[in-house]
This record gives sequence, structure tokens and C-alpha cells, in this order.
Amino acid sequence: MCGRFTLTISIDSVAKTFGVAPTIEAAPRYNVAPTQEVVSILRNGSAHLDWLQWGLIPSWAKDESIGSKMINARAETLAEKPSFKRLLRSKRCLVVADGFYEWKKENGAKTPMYITLKDGSPFAFAGLWDLWQSSDGRQIRSCTLITTEPNAVVASIHNRMPAILLPDAREMWLDTVLQDEHALLPLLAPYPADEMTARAVSRLVNNPKSEGAELIA
Repeated sequence: MCGRFTLTISIDSVAKTFGVAPTIEAAPRYNVAPTQEVVSILRNGSAHLDWLQWGLIPSWAKDESIGSKMINARAETLAEKPSFKRLLRSKRCLVVADGFYEWKKENGAKTPMYITLKDGSPFAFAGLWDLWQSSDGRQIRSCTLITTEPNAVVASIHNRMPAILLPDAREMWLDTVLQDEHALLPLLAPYPADEMTARAVSRLVNNPKSEGAELIA
């Protein structure tokens, strides 16, 4: 699963990397956790930056509490599960990050590991989103992050990793015309291990309320 990540670079840098306008403002984040707002890229005509709440609340849900249980979706079953099949065809998104955490079991304890690209550049998790409306008219746009098999870097830490999309795959994932699951699912392969690195970081990250650069020191 993917339960915590970072986005420490500026929105201007994000916009430049992904070829979108810097239309939102966001402070550096070192401990993004479920139920929080995440920087995302959606396509409605053209690709644009937007905010989504992390933890999918399907449009048919009776209440929003289901979101905390739907932070991840397995790539292997997206086309089978009713909760995700509709969204796979029509509501795909990117969630922007520059690192993520997984916990490695060592000597009876869990060590937080921080996983990034070797060059430190931002990347995009594959996600699905939906719009939910409460009985009193409130609207929440929320998302889930897709996970896949781990690459060689992550495999020694955890048995899953987030599906990080290569640049060409990002374009296809956001293509609203493309609805063929047979074309979409192969995009969710493990990211090339030789482009990633992992290192142990502070246990301060264990607390989702902790925030700041010291978490990745």
C-alpha cells in the first residue's frame, strides 16, 4: 500500500515538469496522509492542477467515512471491482509527489524508508477520482492511489508500491477518449528500479501530525 508521501518542491516546479499552468498554491509537505487534500492533475479539455481529497468516496456512498478505507486500489483488480471499473474508464487522475514512505520490518521494529527518484524530480502516482454529494448538498472530490507489484528497490521494504507513471504513460492515463482497460492496465507496471533510491529516515514520520524537513533528514 501507499499511505504517506511528500511534495516538497514548489508548484512552479511541478507545473514546469508536467506542462501545466501553476494555478494553485501549496506549501511544501513532508508527511501527506490519507483524508488530506493532495495536489492532482485532471483533464477537462486541457490538463490542469487541482485539489482532491485522498481517500475515495464513491458517488454512491451513503456517507464520507468510507474514504479512509479506500486510500489505495490494486492495479490487478481495477477492471473487476465495481467501485473502480467505472472510474478506470472515465475518471483517471495523477497525484503529484516527490517521494513516498514505506516501513521496513527489521529486528522486530519498523524502520521508515523514504523512496524517491535518484534525481529528486517530482513524479505522478496513477489515481482514480470521483465526485460525492452529501444529503445537505456538500460536494467532495476524492481519489485513490493505485498500487502495483514492487520493483527491486521497494521489494526489500514492502510487497506493494504505488503505480508511478512514466511520461508517455501519464499522457495516456489522462486521455479522456481512451477507455480501453487493455490499453490502460499495462501502464501500471512497477517503475524502473534503476531510477529509484531508498533510505532510512526519522521515526517522526510515524505520526501523521508531524510535518517538516526534519522528517526526511
